[in-house]
Amino acid sequence: MTFLILGHRGVMGVEPENTLRSFAHAERAGMDAVELDLHLSKDGALAVMHDADVDRTTDGSGPIAEKTLAELRELDAGGGERVPVFEEVLDAVGSPVQAEIKDVAAARALAEVMLRRGLVDRVEVSSFHDGAVAEIAQLVPGVRTVLIASRWGVDVVERAKAAGAATLALNIRRLTLEVVEQAHAEGLQVIGWVVNTEDHLRLAHALGLDGATTDYPEIRRAGRLTA
Repeated sequence: MTFLILGHRGVMGVEPENTLRSFAHAERAGMDAVELDLHLSKDGALAVMHDADVDRTTDGSGPIAEKTLAELRELDAGGGERVPVFEEVLDAVGSPVQAEIKDVAAARALAEVMLRRGLVDRVEVSSFHDGAVAEIAQLVPGVRTVLIASRWGVDVVERAKAAGAATLALNIRRLTLEVVEQAHAEGLQVIGWVVNTEDHLRLAHALGLDGATTDYPEIRRAGRLTA
């Protein structure tokens, strides 16, 4: 079976996260897919940023939802990089994309772009929000979806099935063989995040995971050796 390695927010361990430079680096490093995060700007643009506000990752401050795209464009997202929108990432790299819905309101905007550009085969959609996973699956027939969890209960596999997810993305530090086997028995794939050390990579293989998300290009190279 293929073990997939996804570049977390590009390769955020070495580049400004969720920037075009980070995604391009991830692609050059041979990541199987790039992962990114989506929020809606005040005027409805799909801004690629992890946090709900711009304080941590730019030289600005305040919530994304209270800024227009033009205002977001004025910010430095690290090393002179600008805050990209989803469509720009699609045009800048050719890699498969895992798009995480951070803001539930972004689901409809994402669905519109996916349908207009025919992205079902290229873009997988993930979220911590069960409702967002279920909504995007309803809006975009055939889309592959991922339910993410950091802490979870015994019902996490049932939650994924109820939301229509094909994959669970779970915190590698809390992941157990029991959960992986339960998910696999129900036909779900499991990826671990964030795998940033060779010890965690070996653990991911030992648990029989289907893939991992990483901040570092080196993990992709190590993955080829340990697979």
